[in-house]
Amino acid sequence: YYQIEISLEDQEKTTFTCPFGTFAFRKMPFGLCNAPATFQRCMISIFSDMIEKYLEVFMDDITVF
Repeated sequence: YYQIEISLEDQEKTTFTCPFGTFAFRKMPFGLCNAPATFQRCMISIFSDMIEKYLEVFMDDITVF
């Protein structure tokens, strides 16, 4: 998850405040409502030539066979 960049215009949607200031995520964290679907779409894109031949992707799990 933390390898996938959030577009600049969407980073403000991840803003949070703590005692040290206000911050926004630049990489996709766990817990965002669309994070699992985005991650799976990226994995399918990356491994598209191997899916159903050598591996399967489900959410954040990759099975190699």
